[in-house]
Amino acid sequence: MSAKRRTLVHWFRKGLRVHDNPALSQIFNDARASPEKFYVRPIFILDPGILDWMQVGANRWRFLQQSLVDLDKKLKELNSRLYIVRGKPVDVFPELFERWNVQLLTFESDIEPYALQRDTTVQKIASEHGVKVDTHCSHTIYNPELVIAKNLGKAPVTYQKFLGIVDKLKLPKVLAVPEGLPDGIKPIADEFEAVDSCVYDCPTLDQLVKRPQELGVNKFPGGETEALRRMEASLIDENWVAAFEKPNTAPNSLEPSTTVLSPYLKFGCLSARLLHERLKEILVRKPKHSKPPVSLVGQLLWREFYYTVAAADPNFDRMLGNAYCLQIPWQKQPDHLEAWTHGRTGYPFIDAIMRQLRQEGWIHHLARHAVACFLTRGDLWISWEDGQRVFEQLLLDQDWALNAGNWMWLSASAFFHQYFRVYSPVAFGKKTDPTGAYIRKYVPELAKYPAGCIYEPWKATLSAQREYGCVLGVDYPHRIVNHDIVHKENIKRMSAAYKVNREVRTGKQEDQNDYEPSPSQSTGKRKASSEAKKTVAKRRR
Repeated sequence: MSAKRRTLVHWFRKGLRVHDNPALSQIFNDARASPEKFYVRPIFILDPGILDWMQVGANRWRFLQQSLVDLDKKLKELNSRLYIVRGKPVDVFPELFERWNVQLLTFESDIEPYALQRDTTVQKIASEHGVKVDTHCSHTIYNPELVIAKNLGKAPVTYQKFLGIVDKLKLPKVLAVPEGLPDGIKPIADEFEAVDSCVYDCPTLDQLVKRPQELGVNKFPGGETEALRRMEASLIDENWVAAFEKPNTAPNSLEPSTTVLSPYLKFGCLSARLLHERLKEILVRKPKHSKPPVSLVGQLLWREFYYTVAAADPNFDRMLGNAYCLQIPWQKQPDHLEAWTHGRTGYPFIDAIMRQLRQEGWIHHLARHAVACFLTRGDLWISWEDGQRVFEQLLLDQDWALNAGNWMWLSASAFFHQYFRVYSPVAFGKKTDPTGAYIRKYVPELAKYPAGCIYEPWKATLSAQREYGCVLGVDYPHRIVNHDIVHKENIKRMSAAYKVNREVRTGKQEDQNDYEPSPSQSTGKRKASSEAKKTVAKRRR
């Protein structure tokens, strides 16, 4: 490589796209302005520190691999390419800075504690090598730090408070795909590449997926191309967009009743800012439309809310030391956790959801509500942290802030306090799938059970079970708890836990603004009963 030329590097982490990517656009623009001075190298680092083989399920590895291949294709259309680097960033950057004669490193900022620590170290290394670092906030619509600053340095702890703040903020400009690079800016092979021509190439599926037997059907391919296609398909019916209300979708439809854009937002294959802009354009044309928190715009703003509150607390994904989270004496029940994790609780609706999650990597948001409530305050009294870890492994759209925030919400540990509102593992699913078609698909053992007892197979006589080809305790498990009994006991446990938390936080005035209606309530206006309001414990300030 010529000593006269310096290299501009964009480091992909999330943000696996070329549209609306300000950090990528910056190096493209700088290089085009002085093509004789610079090479451009967009990189992705396969970091073993964050891509833990044991915590990432096969379906998400496939999604990442497909996203990287698609990103490489997109960059080649711009006369560039994606360079895959293997190793820990703190180990590989010193070598890359020297070998490539790097002048500028850009990347998209991140709020996750691991990422913050890593990025601080990388910035220090860059400074020691004379490399300038520029970061851009583009994974969210609004910069969480700016929102917190506008709230006098504290994260807004209610959705409505958050809406009031961001409503006054200027929306950032959505950037187009950068212009392609002229010839000569894409570096020729250097010595390192000559030694191993595949060292920078995208990993194959076989290289990333170490347990291929766990791969399910590929319903949601990874990559920016599919993300944009899915967005356009979701927005083509503007009347549907305008009328969308989160609670009025089916958790157990055989095909998704929502957009399934969440995995693409999580990996940054789709810009949240672009989706938000497109939605707002439609709503201008459709003045009679649903509103946050239940609208599609409202769903994007829930994502923003959780990112903001998570940015203010590095312990957001755990109970201890978490400023928002109530301390609840959950129990360790390994057998019950294992049964829930693998869809063997004996409750067909719950088991069907967990099996769909394992097979496809995605489940409807109301299905997530049902299984999260069942695991925690509803039936099994197991910590939301245990459920969070299972979702971390299996969900395509697993996102540190959203995963923890939603688990705290559904366990009534933070943000939502109507702990007495418990999802029935029987009645809830029947509302939208009375015939049990969803259960027949994901729990095929019960396929011959009639609609009258497919949600409650324990009601079938032994002779009937034999006739249906599925005997409980042999072909399908007995239910591990009796919901009618345990959920009432758990409500009492929650009441006691709330009382203890309130007593621990004595001397602090209860703030009724901390109460939020569940996002699954279509009106968003229901009030807690006077008894429930008395149990709302204060969050640490």
